[in-house]
Amino acid sequence: MNKKIWFGLGFSAIVIATAMSVPKNVVASDHDDGETSTKGRNVNLTDLYVFREKDQNAGAKDDDLVFVMNTNPRSVARQQYYFSNNAQYEFHVSRVANKDDIPTGKEDITLRFEFSKPEGNAQQTFRLTAEANGRKIGSERGTTTPLSKDPKSAPKVNDLKIGNSKISVFAGLREDPFFFDVEQFFRVRAGAAGIGPKVGFRPANEAIDFAKGYNVNAIVVRVPRSFLQGKSKANVFDVWETISTRDPRTGRYNQVERLGRPAINEGLIVTNAFLNAFNSIPPRKDLSDAAAPVRAEAKNTLLALGNSSERADTLLAAFLPDVMRIDTTIPSGYLNALNGKGSPIAGRMLLDDTIDQTLSVLTNGAVKSDNVSYNGSGPSQGHQPLVPQFPYLAFPN
Repeated sequence: MNKKIWFGLGFSAIVIATAMSVPKNVVASDHDDGETSTKGRNVNLTDLYVFREKDQNAGAKDDDLVFVMNTNPRSVARQQYYFSNNAQYEFHVSRVANKDDIPTGKEDITLRFEFSKPEGNAQQTFRLTAEANGRKIGSERGTTTPLSKDPKSAPKVNDLKIGNSKISVFAGLREDPFFFDVEQFFRVRAGAAGIGPKVGFRPANEAIDFAKGYNVNAIVVRVPRSFLQGKSKANVFDVWETISTRDPRTGRYNQVERLGRPAINEGLIVTNAFLNAFNSIPPRKDLSDAAAPVRAEAKNTLLALGNSSERADTLLAAFLPDVMRIDTTIPSGYLNALNGKGSPIAGRMLLDDTIDQTLSVLTNGAVKSDNVSYNGSGPSQGHQPLVPQFPYLAFPN
């Protein structure tokens, strides 16, 4: 198959809702699906990044990986935001025997973060609990980095011992690294769907990066590959992240957010019931009979966009289950490598332009870019430089 074929997948999911019957007044995005009485922004996932640390920092150890979970989108500058003390923030990891294997969604390793209420100094205490195959293997406490009068002050990096491994954790506000002209994409999509005028993306000097100037609550973890391997020799891993909130009536935690590959839910227009259902299931259920209607809608959308039935099936096979796969034997980067099914298998770096990488295929080459970049020169673009050391995300605004 064409190696570029996969990269329309994120946006194939975005357009699923165009083919569905949804209320006209409901607009939702997984990068920012708003704040409701049951799900505030601090339990709203934005992005997942997974990469070998040495590909971000040449001086880092060969064995270390970095996981980044960003939440609480569009946090305004110079304002303190907190992690929920009624939620569990989790990274999930499956060991993969062969890079071409279909993801199983098996939770070989889970890293769970639970936060206290904010203290008087705006700091929160967190507990990291690590599980292997559902069994606890260690638990340690750390603290967040509160917003300082000098946002460029040194972050608190917690070096925690889990078993025989050291896991480093940063938790606090950083600048949102995502970049995308979301507003114009809505217009482009509406035109493609025949419910608005046909327009293209704005030129670079007019394009607007909707994340410019905003912060996120970030959890950044440095974890040795050997810790993830356990007694196996796995060098390929599937990673996804979830947030679960506590039901005050039962005391049980219910999953309300899930994210793997970038852009799959970004800009998704759906009923709240559909969005909540998608976010509440694990990857292992993505290929279940219960999810068949969503897969059917996805295929119909791909057909409507001009794809053949065979190509649509190939795209769907690469798209689901929704996890971030990383082959740790090769350099990290979203476009760096694909497996035999056309799925990216090299994680995601902080500066990867995953939006441009999807646009070209979704539009069969008609659109190659939204004309927004991390270091864009337009008046409504541009992010602060990444920091050279862990946690790597730019200082908060």
